[in-house]
Amino acid sequence: MTPAPQDDPKTLVSTDWLAKHLKDPDLRVIDASWHMPATGRDALAEYHAAHIPGARFFDIDEISDHRSELPHMAPPVEKFISRMRAMGVGDGHQVVVYDSTGLFSAARVWWTFRLMGKTDVAVLDGGLPKWQAEGREIEDMPPVVRDRHITVQRQSGLVKDVTQVASASKLLETEIVDARAAARFKGEVAEPRPGLRAGHIPNSKNLPFAELLNPDGTMKTPPALRTAFEAAGVDLSKPVITTCGSGVTAAILSLGLERIGHRNHALYDGSWSEWGMYDDLPIAKG
Repeated sequence: MTPAPQDDPKTLVSTDWLAKHLKDPDLRVIDASWHMPATGRDALAEYHAAHIPGARFFDIDEISDHRSELPHMAPPVEKFISRMRAMGVGDGHQVVVYDSTGLFSAARVWWTFRLMGKTDVAVLDGGLPKWQAEGREIEDMPPVVRDRHITVQRQSGLVKDVTQVASASKLLETEIVDARAAARFKGEVAEPRPGLRAGHIPNSKNLPFAELLNPDGTMKTPPALRTAFEAAGVDLSKPVITTCGSGVTAAILSLGLERIGHRNHALYDGSWSEWGMYDDLPIAKG
């Protein structure tokens, strides 16, 4: 048995917590499932077939900045506002985000809400697999949605661009932590997205996101999270930039940092999809 997390409606809540609050009038549940193209899975179709009662679907690829050629970059404020209003998610709501993997893409949507200045948002620990394994209620009906006003204040300090990351790589005053698997970080295998070089940002550290999770897909306890960061060589007295393949699993590291009380962190939105594309950016291997 994995010890249950300490429920925190601003970071992570248990299935027990969600079951207890599911009927709260100001609770909004979001299915943020997303899968790598190679898996062949259709997250929206799976949502329509079975989701937690009342859940709305957050399409990570659609609710993004389509002006960018990079995959699912953070949406412009106006687009986020319009999509959330259409989903009936707004001011005064406690949001709980889950995904169908366990803890994979939900953290990206948690981070997106925080980027927009919304802090009453938590990830469901263990996600839909844990919820279903416990025999809890699911449904295939669309939720009843009522338009809700939402106020957004973008927190620009929570996101970094390629210029800022290149500077951090040289100055060494900020830790850059990469959530990709070790073989990708070391440049030993080809990247899943065609056309990208293999390797990692110079002076970055590798902490594969799976090392923050228990075998059942739940997140490790804060002391174990801290140990994982330190074992990866991360100096937690410094600011941290999280990165990965395309900015999805980097948010798991961001969630882990928030869980251990490390508040000075940002996410490199372009991640390796951007850095690996440009030949004029240095890369390291091994």
